[in-house]
Amino acid sequence: MDALEALGTEIVFGLPGVHNLPLWEALAETRIKLVGVRHEQTAGYAADGYARATGKLGVALVTTGPGAANTLGAVGEAMASAAPVLVVATDIPSTLRRPGVVRGVLHETSDQQAMFAPVTKGGFTVRAADQIGTTVHRAARLALQPQSGPVYLGVPTDYLRETVPHRRPPAPHRKPDVDVPDLARAEAMLSDARQPLIWAGGGALRSGAGDAIGALAEKLAAPVITTFGARGLLPLDHPCLAPNPVHTPEVGELWDEADVVLAIGTDFDGLMTQNWRMPKPPKLIAVNVDADDAAKNYPPDLTLVGDARSIVERLLPKQRPGLDDITLRLAGIGRRVRQRIRDEEPQAYDFLSTLDEVLPTDAVLVSDMCVAGYWVGGFHRVRAPRKLAYPMGWGTLGYGFPASLGAAAAGTGRAVCITGDGGFLYGCGDLATLAQEQLPVTVVLVDDGGYGMLRYDQDRAGLQRRGVDWDSPDFVGLARSFGVHADRVSGFGRAFRRLLGEFVESDEPNVLVVKAKLKPPLNTSPRWYRT
Repeated sequence: MDALEALGTEIVFGLPGVHNLPLWEALAETRIKLVGVRHEQTAGYAADGYARATGKLGVALVTTGPGAANTLGAVGEAMASAAPVLVVATDIPSTLRRPGVVRGVLHETSDQQAMFAPVTKGGFTVRAADQIGTTVHRAARLALQPQSGPVYLGVPTDYLRETVPHRRPPAPHRKPDVDVPDLARAEAMLSDARQPLIWAGGGALRSGAGDAIGALAEKLAAPVITTFGARGLLPLDHPCLAPNPVHTPEVGELWDEADVVLAIGTDFDGLMTQNWRMPKPPKLIAVNVDADDAAKNYPPDLTLVGDARSIVERLLPKQRPGLDDITLRLAGIGRRVRQRIRDEEPQAYDFLSTLDEVLPTDAVLVSDMCVAGYWVGGFHRVRAPRKLAYPMGWGTLGYGFPASLGAAAAGTGRAVCITGDGGFLYGCGDLATLAQEQLPVTVVLVDDGGYGMLRYDQDRAGLQRRGVDWDSPDFVGLARSFGVHADRVSGFGRAFRRLLGEFVESDEPNVLVVKAKLKPPLNTSPRWYRT
């Protein structure tokens, strides 16, 4: 706990178990706040939500065996979305471990660290009590080091009762420098481009490169397409910001027409590229901390390896004319897309319009894998970096509500969770946490009586509906039984607008249940427009 405090940790999320109770005793002697949750999966998701809202290390404290295993879904999402999360799990006493043999010790696993290998950047198991502090520092440094991601730390429980000396933490990691001749090549390619395009990913947002990218885009008169992980990178009124995801035909045309694409902090995953149906641009420059990551999907013509912000700040192509033309085009795209949404899916239009109008400027939207969440992830006007958390890395249903607890605990603004009835039921027991901690969370629970996205898939394929419809519980009664204020409306009309406005201005947690069915937007795979 001293090591975590030295790292600047202000809050941790966890669940006690017989093996990790000494951590709770130690926490009482620090300034670190503990948010106790009701399921280990929530601890992982809440740490992820905290990390995305702040850019700081999110910490989950869990117990041995099944407690550790319960975090794996959340840790996988953190890995796919590069959220810096540290999972501290106890393990069976070192004195009872016999190599190569599972003896039947309570919560014993043959190799607990190995369970985490596919879903973490790395893992550490402490081998002696006096190594705990330095290992915490090593694990945290790895989690925060670009490209950030989750790290596992296992501590045999008997070490937690030993007295050990303090040790000096390891030196901080140094970011790699970019090769200067490569910068000159990139500047020449961009200056010669007729229709340059900037594609900014989550790595650009995590590095704080927004201002630099905005300035470069204006010099190039280049539109900027942001991935799901980079929403909010540029201010909404930036003259070069593409207003919608690349899945909309009008924005997709910007990609098709570009002769040089500058890709910053992205790996061009399948969800953004429609499973790589989008053609490789004639020339591609990649900015990435990892050359292999930059090249795994669309091989670049030039790779600049290093921190996104520092590299973009050093790219100084000649000033280009014609900024007004691209600004007018992008504004026109935004108007046409909004009109199409209004014509084709008026409920979604009303939903998005209400979010734009009533959410506080500092609110953090936390979306689940649900139809309403897909609309938010693709089409909500995100005002600033780290104001949207969207689980499109691994695509974990049930992310939204528990992650919103972490985002709210960060203290950066009210968390507004957009979830469906299916996803909410994954973690509804943590309404108890919401009530106990009085976290500033508004849950917008869109109840369509089942798995709406899967229902759409079955209907579209002409199949009989199976396993996708159900009788919903009384969600309002459920929330109230935990002591959380709740109400319900039908659809996204005036009553929704009025109640959501009241709920997000409240100082208390609340749940707004909306009975509605939405059609999925264009950024979901069944509706990708390319063939």
